[in-house]
Amino acid sequence: MPLWNKPATELAAAVRTGEASALEVVDSHLARIAEVNPYLNAVTQLLADRARSAARNTDRRRAAGEELGPLAGVPFTVKESTPIAGVPTTFGTPHFRDHVATADAVPVARLRAAGAIPIGHSNMPTLILAGMHSRSELYGDTRNPWDARRTPGGSSGGDGVAVAAGMAPLGLGNDSGGSVRIPASFCGVAALNPTTGRFPADQRVIGPDDPGPASQGLVTDGPFARTVADLRLAYETLAGTDLRDPRAVPVPLYGEPLDGPIRVAVVTDPGGRGVHPTVRRAIAEASDALSDAGYDVREVPDVPRMDEAFDAYHRLPVTEFAPNWPAVRKLLGEGGDRYIELTMRSAPPADGPGLIRLMSTWMGVRRSWAEFLHEYPLLLGPVFTEPPVEPGLESRDQAGRDRVASGMRLCSVSTLAGVPAVAVPTGLAPDGLPTGVQLISRAFREDLCLAAAQAVEDRLGVLTPIDPRR
Repeated sequence: MPLWNKPATELAAAVRTGEASALEVVDSHLARIAEVNPYLNAVTQLLADRARSAARNTDRRRAAGEELGPLAGVPFTVKESTPIAGVPTTFGTPHFRDHVATADAVPVARLRAAGAIPIGHSNMPTLILAGMHSRSELYGDTRNPWDARRTPGGSSGGDGVAVAAGMAPLGLGNDSGGSVRIPASFCGVAALNPTTGRFPADQRVIGPDDPGPASQGLVTDGPFARTVADLRLAYETLAGTDLRDPRAVPVPLYGEPLDGPIRVAVVTDPGGRGVHPTVRRAIAEASDALSDAGYDVREVPDVPRMDEAFDAYHRLPVTEFAPNWPAVRKLLGEGGDRYIELTMRSAPPADGPGLIRLMSTWMGVRRSWAEFLHEYPLLLGPVFTEPPVEPGLESRDQAGRDRVASGMRLCSVSTLAGVPAVAVPTGLAPDGLPTGVQLISRAFREDLCLAAAQAVEDRLGVLTPIDPRR
């Protein structure tokens, strides 16, 4: 088996023991990128020389008898919006093609400190605002490795594709309502959206000012992996406090064990807006896997305050960036502004009193979800209520935008609630496309999500890496 085919846990162990050199690991992944990325267009800025240099340094340290980190020699990709020192943070727009980062973002630095090696930036929608499909003005379209006629999802689609196709065992994206979970589900890999405050991040990416409350409270960095064990290792690496982010809190990685069989609420059709039979079947398969693993699985009518939370989720960010929209839209390129324009029609910005009411709703939603998850420590539901859709559907017209927004509704409202979620594959649909579900838990109980996702993976298996040229 080639090294690029192996999970991160095995690669790191092989590097630490000398079974494989870090340079061999990196070169194997660089060869895989050269093989499949011209077709998939997931990796945008390849850091081959930097990655080889870091790998040689790792090998020198091992030869000198130094102790290596838990991710020694493991390559990872990084979304175009997340800074890597000495590399442009382009956001997928020509306007920032020379916007060279002076330092690593906090999560990049964390992964480096554990021995991992950034191997390239990865594609995303322009400025993260151009839609769900990973198409940027600077780099073009990223293809779904299972079917180029379907979107890989976004906004962290480049990382999802890179991990699924064996270009890296780990990817670093971010999620503000499905941006790691949707690409994971559409590409057949796993991803973690952590509790707000679990992972530190430096959000002052452009200019000296911090973002507004919606960006502070809704955006989290999240890792991709092909196995839940790899996802757990990334979780343990990324968590913890940092002076650069006062939101990050010192909460234990693993909480107190819960008494008795853990209750799992199953919501197949959040809000009652409809769900595709393929998605319904995936949830049933995951439900059976959890039941067989000893969980107390129960169907429940719905999640708390679904419609209220859905509306607030969309109107809060729109209200925040509406004052700057005339300037920002110029950076999005031809047609890149359509998604936000369509969103503003469905969820118009609030005025001052309206914003206060939205903030009040936000707190109420978080309270209601805390009460719900006190009764049911885990929630099983869809990532997206349809199979992967065609590229750019959300920017085509109002109906397309509203259909995509509805499809990701459980991602949106759980993000507003500030709770963690793990997306995990469940198999292949009859048409050959991957299926998946998400497991949501109480704030700072990522461990419960990961344990349940492991039970699903143990029963239903791992889908990737995949050869996109088959």
